[in-house]
Amino acid sequence: MGGIHAQVYGALPRARVAAIVDDDVPRAQAKAKQLGFDVPVFRDIEEALRTQEVDAVDVCVPTLHHPRYIRSALRASKHVFCEKPFAATAREADALAREAKQAGVTMQIGHCIRFWPEYQALEKYVRSKRGGRLLSLSMVRRSGRPGYSIGNWVNNAALSGGAAFDLHIHDTDFVHHLIGQPKAVTSVGTRDPSGWSHLFTQYHFDDVAVTAEGGWNYPSQWGFRMAFEAVFERSVVEFDSSANPTLTITEGKKPRAPLAFQSPKVGSSKAGGGNISSLGGYFNELKYFVDCLEKGRQPEISTPEQGAESVRTVLAEIKSATTGRTVKL
Repeated sequence: MGGIHAQVYGALPRARVAAIVDDDVPRAQAKAKQLGFDVPVFRDIEEALRTQEVDAVDVCVPTLHHPRYIRSALRASKHVFCEKPFAATAREADALAREAKQAGVTMQIGHCIRFWPEYQALEKYVRSKRGGRLLSLSMVRRSGRPGYSIGNWVNNAALSGGAAFDLHIHDTDFVHHLIGQPKAVTSVGTRDPSGWSHLFTQYHFDDVAVTAEGGWNYPSQWGFRMAFEAVFERSVVEFDSSANPTLTITEGKKPRAPLAFQSPKVGSSKAGGGNISSLGGYFNELKYFVDCLEKGRQPEISTPEQGAESVRTVLAEIKSATTGRTVKL
């Protein structure tokens, strides 16, 4: 993810990567050269902040290390962009959100699906009320077993929280963004040494049926697919990352047809690793972050408080799957 973010900053006209921090300096230097960045690489964030002129720190390290890097940036009065999940616990996420506010800096959490072009198109369609009231929303996020993480930390339940916490949280967060916080969650799934590797959740709302399925307990070469189906009173909007076109609409008596959406023309990632090669959603979220910095305003999308809410809800889903009971929020 660090490599993907670096490419986006390279594509933003008023942003510049000033330094890289990585435990494996030679590897990071080779990756930087591959991506065309001639910048210093440090093993220690404190040294980087002490010796380099930077405005913001982009945290792309394993989730358990987020607090240490965020707090280093806050002590230095630097703005922060932090990858999701925000923190390993809701209490930690709440504390970090408070500390960022007290430090008077801008902080945004990397829930890129809020900025993904097809999901943005769904949000715009919902707000327009063109299809009438949203009746139901079902989402899917499936992946082959990830093998790209350093030391295989993603497949260690104690470090990543499993697919429920590291992958499925994308859709949980989008539920929050589009509809709001559910009243309760009911979840079932499959569990293995990597944690809850596949989760099926019903989010309880008074006036809309919402479900999401997410997991990575497929063979490593299976690939990746994300999708949603939104049913309205007079239409259906469908997205499938493996289809062409990816986004379609069936409206009234009209046959299914492509639904237009705005996608930035920034090409594909050269960084390797991860599930998605398109830089579109990542470009949108980081452009929004940089725009907020330039305009001296706090983000309204993917705020630390919103990131903490999504952590809290996913942890409730894990509790529901573990106990076999519905968990209220």
